[in-house]
Amino acid sequence: MAAGTITRRDMSMGAGSIMAALGATGPAFAATGQSHAAVEDANAEISRNNAAIHQEVVFAASPARVYDALTVTDQFDRVVQLSAAMNSDMKKSLGAAPTRIDAEPGGAFSLFGGYVTGRMLELVANTRIVQAWRAGSWDPGRYSIATFALVQQGAGTRLVFDHTGFPDAAAVHLAEGWHINYWVPLAKFLA
Repeated sequence: MAAGTITRRDMSMGAGSIMAALGATGPAFAATGQSHAAVEDANAEISRNNAAIHQEVVFAASPARVYDALTVTDQFDRVVQLSAAMNSDMKKSLGAAPTRIDAEPGGAFSLFGGYVTGRMLELVANTRIVQAWRAGSWDPGRYSIATFALVQQGAGTRLVFDHTGFPDAAAVHLAEGWHINYWVPLAKFLA
């Protein structure tokens, strides 16, 4: 096989095999100022074990209606009031701050009595919401990324949700929390 040809086996073997398949050895590779060891060191620094949440939920409402429910303060406050957190003993530990959503890129939000806070990173009307999202129990300065993608599905909306960057130990609690504090009350609100 000619140098520069990458096989499926090379792809599964990692950066070293790919670099070798590309002929990244000898003088041409050395000219970049990197060595094979430097590439392998960089590869070792990449985590492939962080927890992530992926959920898909279908709502009997248009993407515009779902988008508004997630970005308009008074609408999302009604979702919060229907949530498990606000209808349990947990309400005592959430705080009393009002729901506040500044639906502009860079705008701040404060939810669930101030326990959940963050910033809007990207807003594409009726299509996508990306937030820097954090829970009050996390270490200061720790933010995760929550992405809500809204896809028209018949007369309803498929919400494709991805959450990354949170403390690994919080994964199970968060996965359950998205259902009982967001999706279930959101479905009730939209009904």
